Amino acid sequence: MSRIGKQPISIPSGVEVKLEGTLLKFKKGNLAKDLDTKANVNVEIKDNHILFSPKGDDRQSRAYWGTYRALASNIVIGLTEGFSKTLEINGVGYKAALKGKVLELSLGFSHPINYEIPAGIEISVDKNNVIVKGSDKQVVGQVAAQIREFRPPEPYKGKGVKYADERIIRKAGKTSKK
Repeated sequence: MSRIGKQPISIPSGVEVKLEGTLLKFKKGNLAKDLDTKANVNVEIKDNHILFSPKGDDRQSRAYWGTYRALASNIVIGLTEGFSKTLEINGVGYKAALKGKVLELSLGFSHPINYEIPAGIEISVDKNNVIVKGSDKQVVGQVAAQIREFRPPEPYKGKGVKYADERIIRKAGKTSKK
């Protein structure tokens, strides 16, 4: 049985939660998110907490139980605190700069890469760090992955774009025969 699904989600002050059929609506200020809980999960709002329970005892209902609880929790955290990912740029001449709603990356190619920043995402650049912030965990992770994919880190010198907490496994270079 899921242990995540059993835990109630406390609703912080300032966040409004409404249940309309199978649709769970979250709102804080001008930010709003919806979560469709389909037919496999029961949702209750009691005493400033959101409670989830599976409708049946089948495997699918139990799987959705923990999944929808985690998605709802991520929405609440995103609306109150937000999510962020930090990327490091390593390499001689590799740099990033913000130009309006465009992130310009110089990553050793013959041309700079211009990345359009999606709506709902904030990007800040500090020396060789690019910080991606937003209220939607999936979108923040996707944007960070797209930026990293322009020049993934290579295993010999570690040049490229990597997550700040990522550890690159280094390879030994060529050795001469004697």
